[in-house]
Amino acid sequence: MKVKDVMSSPVRVIAPEETIAHARRLMLKHGIGRLVVVDDEKAIGIVTKSDLMWKLRQAGSMWRRRSIDHIPVRVVMSENPITTYPDALLEEVEELMLENNISGLPVMDKGLVGMISKFDIVRQFSSTKSRVRVGDIMSDFVVTVHRHHSIAHVIDEMQKNEVHRVIVMEDDDTPVGIITSSNLAFTELEDERGEMSEKGIKMTRKDSPAGRKRFRDIEKKGLVAEDVMSSPLITVSKDELAVNAAKMLIEHKIEGMPVMDKGLAGVIAKTDIIRMLWG
Repeated sequence: MKVKDVMSSPVRVIAPEETIAHARRLMLKHGIGRLVVVDDEKAIGIVTKSDLMWKLRQAGSMWRRRSIDHIPVRVVMSENPITTYPDALLEEVEELMLENNISGLPVMDKGLVGMISKFDIVRQFSSTKSRVRVGDIMSDFVVTVHRHHSIAHVIDEMQKNEVHRVIVMEDDDTPVGIITSSNLAFTELEDERGEMSEKGIKMTRKDSPAGRKRFRDIEKKGLVAEDVMSSPLITVSKDELAVNAAKMLIEHKIEGMPVMDKGLAGVIAKTDIIRMLWG
């Protein structure tokens, strides 16, 4: 099968001097995870939802003091994106994705004609009659955090373990949510001073031991995992067919989900499916 058989078109684009805020609005509006950066009708870069989180946090202090309403896309985009062409084989694209740790490639043919992403490939796989089961291709390496862990801790765990998602656990080790790069990219994590956002917690007390509770004051607390996680959690059984898992990923527009087998057994993501197809 060829790229032109599964690619998506038209492609959402953005100019390098447009703002991070505008890029985020476009991604949210169109339900997409990447934009091609175009200058003078030439694709010069690509910006993804992960870029909005990782690279902005790594940017210099001169940027951390500026609102995303004023930071240009060129600051966080990946330059000179790897591209493909309509008649390329899917196996070639799968190899490029895995070797370069990327999730989408612009499709060029005398200009930008489409985009092929892991979503497109997994969608095609979901229509096959494969009998491979989730347990055969899932990753048993799972990074977990507690629902009350700070956002800073969540981001540190994702960076340290080089993962794009963590599973949020309750006190009894029950998974209750998931945090992905999307959750973090589309949440206001920092205020105008470049500091982690806070939430107000209403503190109460009683007039007397038997009295009625009344609001006392509001205490500022930093955001925690449960404030940004996606819940209720979508899960899949270890014994389920991988094509059915693929259908769930496509239907819910998610990158990955926990695999259950008498508890949390692993995670299956689009990358796992791509790796199976290529391998």
